[in-house]
Amino acid sequence: MDTPTRTPNTASSRLEIEPGYQSGFANEFATEALPGALPEGRNSPQRAAYGLYAEQLSGTAFTAPRGHNRRSWLYRIRPAAVHKPFTLLPSERLVANFAEVPPTPPNQLRWDALPMPTEPTDFVDGWITMAGNGSAEAMNGCAIHLYAANRSMKDRFFYNADGELLIVPQEGRLHIATEMGRLDVEPFEIVVIPRGVRFAVNLPDSAARGYICENFGALLRLPDLGPIGSNGLANPRDFLTPHAAYEDREGDFELVAKMNGNLWRADIGHSPLDVVAWHGNYAPYKYDLRRFNTIGSISFDHPDPSIFLVLQSQSDTPGVDTIDFVIFPPRWLAAEDTFRPPWFHRNVASEFMGLVHGVYDAKAEGFAPGGASLHNCMSGHGPDADTFEKASHGDTSTPKKVGDTMAFMFETRTLIKPTRFALETAQLQANYYECWQGLKKHFNPEQR
Repeated sequence: MDTPTRTPNTASSRLEIEPGYQSGFANEFATEALPGALPEGRNSPQRAAYGLYAEQLSGTAFTAPRGHNRRSWLYRIRPAAVHKPFTLLPSERLVANFAEVPPTPPNQLRWDALPMPTEPTDFVDGWITMAGNGSAEAMNGCAIHLYAANRSMKDRFFYNADGELLIVPQEGRLHIATEMGRLDVEPFEIVVIPRGVRFAVNLPDSAARGYICENFGALLRLPDLGPIGSNGLANPRDFLTPHAAYEDREGDFELVAKMNGNLWRADIGHSPLDVVAWHGNYAPYKYDLRRFNTIGSISFDHPDPSIFLVLQSQSDTPGVDTIDFVIFPPRWLAAEDTFRPPWFHRNVASEFMGLVHGVYDAKAEGFAPGGASLHNCMSGHGPDADTFEKASHGDTSTPKKVGDTMAFMFETRTLIKPTRFALETAQLQANYYECWQGLKKHFNPEQR
């Protein structure tokens, strides 16, 4: 067990120690930063070790079935209730009720990357809502945000009561110190912060940019594999959860909460990252997208994009998810006499896409890292004209590797409604529709 680092007077910390991780998805973890801090054989002893307080953090209803129940017990220096009253922190950048956004056009939409801020902006202040559906109040649907930041969160902490956060970094690393330990996350990795978990984000590269899917509904989980079998796609062992780490600091700090789309602030006289030990299955985790075991066709055609599903938030309709998180990683294309890029299609589901790195194989131009696109329910989309011509006449007798890329998609069963900002920002590409205007008429009834 590492000895905690100490600083003079009233501060002590283990958050500066290089993080270690526990492996597995939603496992029953048990971890302590000081020996004996976890009680044995019970959750809430009359007196916890080291003078700690026992506190349960529940991510699901108490009566949820065992296989879906998520909760953790925390053993902390002070309970989470110890802070001053919250006051409203005005913000016009966030949306949590999508009944109040402008009418959603059926147009295909695409945006350039969000520029880095020119003023000092931390992770919380750097959010801007692009689209979503449902509402945080109804605990149904999602919000999709972009973030761009150039300052670490100093003596400032945040938690989200509206939903869990799926964060997809595109540029710049994130050092995320949470109540339950620290996660170091870089582009090509994702991190999920559960609803209610307090954290702070530091920027080791001075600036960072990326995407956030805020899930108001059922917790994200790994999909069943069906005929694929017991292995493939995202493997449970590759999901990493931090070991317990704590800081014991007193001073003038700020706690920011997000509730029903509004930000609130409270003064707090200590660091809330003071959990010395914890056990349970409700905790933050990260995953390296480069470890995704891609499945594909080795004969003809190619399967539906559901074969690229990493995480899902299930709905009350079997087989229909509230959110699918899908990636398009490097992979081999081997199907013969097949149009290998994604085909033209219209979906009952709606798709918000982002690009972490490289080039997306269905769009030769215009879709750059940090950018985004939105193809809503039954809006026709697919490869641009140049990609179509090359793929229609390319040699499919030999395999081809799609390399040096990482694209992803937030897909939902409900219309994804762009916000006023998304519809009016200078980053919106007014000429996106032109990528399909060059598609030629090839029809000839005299020739097959």
